[in-house]
Amino acid sequence: MRLLLDTHVVFWWLMDVSPLSPNAVAAITAKDNDVFVSVANLWEMSIKVGIGKWPEAAARVDSFEDQIASEQFSIVPILLTHCRSAGLLAAGHRDPFDRLLAAQAIAEGLTLVTSDTKMASLGAPCLW
Repeated sequence: MRLLLDTHVVFWWLMDVSPLSPNAVAAITAKDNDVFVSVANLWEMSIKVGIGKWPEAAARVDSFEDQIASEQFSIVPILLTHCRSAGLLAAGHRDPFDRLLAAQAIAEGLTLVTSDTKMASLGAPCLW
């Protein structure tokens, strides 16, 4: 399975904290699964750290690339097609980062690992 981690899932994984579901942990650690993070994850964390909404993520922002590399996760870039698709998704879920992650998951054949039950309304396959 090919997985794309939602921003909070990336943060929880890197912090090694318990909000992750047993299914999510099993999927992320399964040797036959490929795990991806998006450039959008760093972008979302950086914005929220910058405006003071997520100060505990500051250390993750500062060393994001190194942490992702040490976990052997792959990075999904943001492509024009992802942006176009995110804007045209029919569902009413309005969060631009969630829309972009869903569009990337759909376009790249990835399953989105997320605790956000609203994400499934965007059409991406989800796992929690």
